[in-house]
Amino acid sequence: MSKPEFTQSIWARLRGRLFHVYFRIRRPMTLGVRALVLDEAGNRIFLIRHTYVPGWQMPGGGVETGETLREALDKELMEEGNIRLTGPPHLFHVYFNRRMSRRDHVALFVCKSFEQTAPRLPDHEIAESGFFPLDALPATTTRATRARLAEVLDGKLVLDDW
Repeated sequence: MSKPEFTQSIWARLRGRLFHVYFRIRRPMTLGVRALVLDEAGNRIFLIRHTYVPGWQMPGGGVETGETLREALDKELMEEGNIRLTGPPHLFHVYFNRRMSRRDHVALFVCKSFEQTAPRLPDHEIAESGFFPLDALPATTTRATRARLAEVLDGKLVLDDW
């Protein structure tokens, strides 16, 4: 039986907007990481669904001051999926995320060597997570996630915009 689709509450939307305002004030440019995590066979992807933004997407988050891209990637994978990399990730591309702001960039890593130390249980940030067959993604998988999959796996033209 599938779980009912998450409906974003007004408080969750407000919290998401407050985070963006805070980061705009605090940082002149923002940088984030996303992980395209593929299982060993290469036919399933790990996706998450946040409590404060709609849609299924790849795990990731912001790079903090003094943190490397790899450190941010490792931290976000563990926080959002209990995933520990066992081999080097491949930096696929750095995108400009103009839909978020005029100063946001996202580094996309392809991760194929990893272990999931435990299933990721829902909490105040992550409503759901799991591995999905590439040919049966959730209906609410984000446009950006679908576009990145087409670029990485199908050889589609890589766009600079997230």
